[in-house]
Amino acid sequence: MVRSVLLRGFDQEMAERVGSYMEQHGVKFLRKFIPMMVQQLEKGSPGKLKVVAKSTEGPETVEGVYNTVLLAIGRDSCTRKIGLEKIGVKINEKNGKIPVNDMEQTNVPYVYAIGDILEGKLELTPVAIQAGKLLARRLFGGRLEKCDYINVPTTVFTPLEYGCCGLSEEKAIDVYKKENLEIYHTLFWPLEWTVAGRDNNTCYAKIICNKLDNNLVIGFHILGPNAGEITQGFAAAMKCGLTKQLLDNTIGIHPTCGEIFTTLEITKSSGLDISQKGC
Repeated sequence: MVRSVLLRGFDQEMAERVGSYMEQHGVKFLRKFIPMMVQQLEKGSPGKLKVVAKSTEGPETVEGVYNTVLLAIGRDSCTRKIGLEKIGVKINEKNGKIPVNDMEQTNVPYVYAIGDILEGKLELTPVAIQAGKLLARRLFGGRLEKCDYINVPTTVFTPLEYGCCGLSEEKAIDVYKKENLEIYHTLFWPLEWTVAGRDNNTCYAKIICNKLDNNLVIGFHILGPNAGEITQGFAAAMKCGLTKQLLDNTIGIHPTCGEIFTTLEITKSSGLDISQKGC
């Protein structure tokens, strides 16, 4: 059951491709519905549970009986009952998140915040660890390095992994305007899928480049096997200022999925076909 969009906050083209793959492999999505009631019909492991759901766009309701119900409800910022108001630290009253500057400093200069409670930042454990280390070094070690919240690699471990680093296409257009971007993309067929004849033209790769900055890669996205491993490596290159020309100058390892980023030629703006005819 999907209340609004798949993978909120991620590139929506990639999110829809993830959803399409899951649908093709038997997952049924009920879109624009939210659960209103879960009633136990029978005890047991598994038992029977009746679920009643309501449309987010009208009065329509649906119901079904299942043996398992899993609610992915996100997380809550537990910042309202720890005394922040007594020292004047501002929080977002709607979600409990804490606004900070680029040094993780709240509106009260001697109070800092890191991790998932930060407003507008990523809810990822490695990000919190990195931010905490850098904050401690700035406060007590005479260092100056700040946490980079933009080029953070991450992976969604869906049945077909989705890895990304940098900006989504939507965010890139919002920040840099569409006419200043060049987006290179392609479908590809992993070696381990070719012999079995599995799902050609399903895996997908794209990079978003800033034409005003030497075609700097500002967004990296891949949907395919081992996307996390691939993304981790390219993330280091992006920290070093990866450009489209540097990718073109890199010799690929054949046959790997990662090599696809060294041979990207087709732009979205060209409208050319990206489907693959062979491995």
